[in-house]
Amino acid sequence: MMKRPRLLIAGTGSGVGKTTITLGVMAAFRRRGLKVQGFKCGPDYIDPTYHTAVTGRVSRNVDTWMLTEENMRECFIRGSDGADLSVVEGVMGLYDGKDPLSDQGSSASIAMALDCPVILVVNVHSMARSAAAVVLGYQRLNPQVAIRGVIANRAGSEGHYRLVKAAIEQECGIPVLGWLARDESMTLPERHLGLVPAVERGECEELFAQLADKVEQGVDMERLLAIAQDTPPLSMPSSSYLDAVPVVPGAPVVAVAKDSAFHFYYPENLELLERLGAKLVFFSPLADEAVPEEADGLLIGGGFPEEFAERLSRNERTKQSIRRFIQCGKPVFAECGGYMYLARSIETTSGQVYPMVGFIPGRVRMQHRLSALGYREVRATDDNLLFAKGESVRGHEFHYSSLEPEAGSTWPFAYTSEGRRGEMKEGYAQANVLAGYTHLHFVSNPRIAARFLQQCTKARQQRSGEYA
Repeated sequence: MMKRPRLLIAGTGSGVGKTTITLGVMAAFRRRGLKVQGFKCGPDYIDPTYHTAVTGRVSRNVDTWMLTEENMRECFIRGSDGADLSVVEGVMGLYDGKDPLSDQGSSASIAMALDCPVILVVNVHSMARSAAAVVLGYQRLNPQVAIRGVIANRAGSEGHYRLVKAAIEQECGIPVLGWLARDESMTLPERHLGLVPAVERGECEELFAQLADKVEQGVDMERLLAIAQDTPPLSMPSSSYLDAVPVVPGAPVVAVAKDSAFHFYYPENLELLERLGAKLVFFSPLADEAVPEEADGLLIGGGFPEEFAERLSRNERTKQSIRRFIQCGKPVFAECGGYMYLARSIETTSGQVYPMVGFIPGRVRMQHRLSALGYREVRATDDNLLFAKGESVRGHEFHYSSLEPEAGSTWPFAYTSEGRRGEMKEGYAQANVLAGYTHLHFVSNPRIAARFLQQCTKARQQRSGEYA
């Protein structure tokens, strides 16, 4: 059993100020000298970049649809090791998840699986006693979810806050821990995929300091910490996902594209590769760095290649090295932004067309509307780089682009993708390359990580035989 002080900051819905308050709470606790570990409910890559920047520790996702409750709890326990406090940011509304008829995949399901107290953020603008009705509804929908306190956001004044506090505490029997006033200067910048990643914005310390000041002025931090510390210890599952597959011999080297254009990786994916025997080396396509010579395999994750399309297009050294890497038969796995980068070109919403790596015979078009959003379970249509035929893994899609095959091209789909749109063919699989829009969570099926490393080792052995 391990002590893990923790709390989950949830909202009544999207846009109520969860992220702003979460960052302020993290910054305020860190100001007190605590080691804070950030987590984000659900498949989100943007908010964790802010968590990482404010805490100095890599933020992680917790999800009860992509992962089993046991595997999710193991990821939480491992990720929070060495921290004084874990702060989990919710997703959408407290009960929003995979579907409207259950709590699966919701912040509520994670709170229950981790036995974690919930602090509910309520936008109280233009409300007084009605705020109590809102909180009471959240309490009664599922009494097993431990809502332990409320933070009132966007109050008009301290007097307004006092009215809201009195109503909630009388009717709901839980404390209102504080409030934040309406303050448009505290709004975080957004664009088509949500909050601008911290890695693109550079220095964030001034923003974090302002958020910490606001939270410390309005929220009872000592009481909040006491709630986090008053949590039962957690135990590791009896069987670990790390035991599902053996270490791959040969210590294969995997190159990972990582910079402001490509940085969407589940930390557990990379850590699983390392635990299975891989050595990871990082390089930057934005800096026109070549794929490291010692690499046996290549990962190109998601990100925002469209935001850096002109620079990526100019960086011929990187593009040529990737083409050579593929031609040499080395394994390449690319997700979403990486998939787009391997295509012939990217056309921006303004109509500018920029050549990319050019391996995949298709053209990416950026759109003003969301193309795909949601959980996905993908199933291989045939054996490929990561999958055996019929094997499945869970993940998610979130993109504003579409990839259109060239006329007359033969398209070797990688897998069928099951989501709210029904079953669709997705991805691209050819010899040593697998690419697609779906972000895969390796922990949902660790065999795919092992299979990738086995292919890396096999490619190295084949090349060694060629020059023996």
